Amino acid sequence: MRIDIRGLLFFALISAATSALAQEQNKEQSKLYMEQFELTMAETKAIDDARELIVMAANFDTTNIKANFEAGHTYLITINKEQAVKFFLRIYRQSPNYRFDLEYWIGNAYQYGLKFDNAINFYSLYKDKLSKKAGYAGKDKIEMKEVDRRLAECANGKEFVASPKPFAITNIGREINSEFEDYAPVLSPDENEIIFTTRRRDGNTFENVALDNKPYEDIFVADKSGGAWQKAKNIGPPLNTKYSDSNLTLSPDGKTLFIYRDEGNGDIFESVKGADGKWSEPKPLPGIINSSYRESSVSITPDGNTLYFASERPGGFGGSDIYIATKGSNNQWSRVKNAGTMINTEYDEDGPFIVADTKTLYFSSKGRKGMGGYDIFKTELLNAEKMEWSEPENIGYPINSPDDDIYFVTSKDGKHWYYSTVRDDGMGYTDIYIITPVEEPKKAPEVAAKEPVKEEPKVEEPKKEEPKKEEPKPEPVKEKPQVQPLKYVVTVVDADTKTPLEAKVKMQSSKEKTMVGAKEIGNGAVEFSVTTSTAKNYTLSVEMEGYVFQTLTEKIAGATTEPQTVNKTIAMRKLVVGTVSILRNIYFDFAKASFKTESYGELNKLEAMMRQNQSLQVEIAGHTDFVGTKQFNKNLSQLRANAVKNYLVNKGIDTRRVKAVGYGEDKPLASNDDEKEGRELNRRVEFRVLGN
Repeated sequence: MRIDIRGLLFFALISAATSALAQEQNKEQSKLYMEQFELTMAETKAIDDARELIVMAANFDTTNIKANFEAGHTYLITINKEQAVKFFLRIYRQSPNYRFDLEYWIGNAYQYGLKFDNAINFYSLYKDKLSKKAGYAGKDKIEMKEVDRRLAECANGKEFVASPKPFAITNIGREINSEFEDYAPVLSPDENEIIFTTRRRDGNTFENVALDNKPYEDIFVADKSGGAWQKAKNIGPPLNTKYSDSNLTLSPDGKTLFIYRDEGNGDIFESVKGADGKWSEPKPLPGIINSSYRESSVSITPDGNTLYFASERPGGFGGSDIYIATKGSNNQWSRVKNAGTMINTEYDEDGPFIVADTKTLYFSSKGRKGMGGYDIFKTELLNAEKMEWSEPENIGYPINSPDDDIYFVTSKDGKHWYYSTVRDDGMGYTDIYIITPVEEPKKAPEVAAKEPVKEEPKVEEPKKEEPKKEEPKPEPVKEKPQVQPLKYVVTVVDADTKTPLEAKVKMQSSKEKTMVGAKEIGNGAVEFSVTTSTAKNYTLSVEMEGYVFQTLTEKIAGATTEPQTVNKTIAMRKLVVGTVSILRNIYFDFAKASFKTESYGELNKLEAMMRQNQSLQVEIAGHTDFVGTKQFNKNLSQLRANAVKNYLVNKGIDTRRVKAVGYGEDKPLASNDDEKEGRELNRRVEFRVLGN
């Protein structure tokens, strides 16, 4: 049966009453929420619901050391991992010796937030402590090897973030993604069908939930029509059962689907699509692929004769290794071989994907030159007979991150790729994204027009002996001036005191959505490196706990052969009562209250601000222009304000903290006589701080 964990909160919420909104220090309320957290964790594995409880406990009593540690820990094992920093630092300021490994966990949280210098500082503090107490054997000890690995990951992360790859990473859309986990995308050869795994409630096979209070995994499918994805639907039986079912890969001809089931600690099955379009009952792969250990992922070559898969079977180099198998004359998979040390490491490898050329292999590894968790790597087959591979290359940031990046697939022509990840513009947990490499347009060299030269008739003269002359020395070749990156330095300050703020600052091209290289240079400043030679618009996002987040569009000139530095100061306003901010990047379907896919980045920033500032209460105000009847505009603005509120509430924000009001056309910012300078400005959603 479905467990309503939030129902367990009824007594706690009623007891807290209005004081919960003020989030004042209240040790009794903290204790109450702590007890509810422990009860939830003892009876279920509903970590997402439990996290809301322990965060409340920590915020009601910032001196409750245990509650704050558990709050930080639950963030690290769910999403928004960087938010763990706040809770760990509370402990560090009050009781730095609370746990032997406290500095390690602070460093870990900073690493997830791309604050690599801060992470290195805390990892180094822990390493120094461990060096001085080498014989320490407590349960809260992190081994030196792991700390050194984290330090290396942070160094790699700084390098990758400073030089991001030119990839446009775009959410595949609301027709596919949901507020729950959506992952493991596989595409038909023509890319007009996508099959993926989801844990959404809507359309799930089984009404009951797993131990974590979320629906079981189901396989969904969607078709493309007119170049647009249609709404995804459950692929149905026999692929889906009452419990967890997940797809792994699709054969190159689109007729065989490989799926994962929990049988035998995790085995690979296959199902064949018949002429009627129906899938057959899944059967375990024939041969010696499956074992009594976990087999978790698979990829197959276009000829159907070679299989790449991940397994935790003994005899490998790490916990999970990538193996290669070939199909025998009896259609049984045999000759299973470990892919070798050029691919596998002492750490885990998973998610192999062999490209249609049968030579390019993508896979994920927790080892090698990574920046944390699983990173995606690329290698080339150099010698098929000897199974020799090139040195794997990290495909870089922003595809890879300090979290797990895995189950990466490419289109048949290799022009774009797909994977699932957690990003700022996601709709829930993991979403599916399409990745497209972006090339800077090359300028054609200017060629000066020349007048045609008239040839005079040649008159032959008697040849004369001329003295030998020394050969002229060749002129030194002048090197072409190199393009110098434009340094765009953003300094974030408090609007009132002008003191620097260590805010979260990101910049990407507005059209292509490619990230700009960044490095922190101290005193609230981040230096971005613009390498493209054309002027274009860039989107700057700035977030800081206790302040109104900002999303700005800046036009920046292109890089030239001359060094350039542009300085930009951003003043952040505190979240004081009466503060108003327009949510410019929330878009609705025409005359409707449904969000467009590009709205989720702004919605998630609003949600993050509400989470970081637990006492914050806001009014969400909807506004329209004067086109349409007054009553229609009033109703539409209310529906849109409600939509924003519902989004926040569905993400776990207390409904009493959010008031939704539709003002229709009553509060214009500009004249409605002009579309661009008037009506467009008036069609808006904004928030106003009611309490904090």
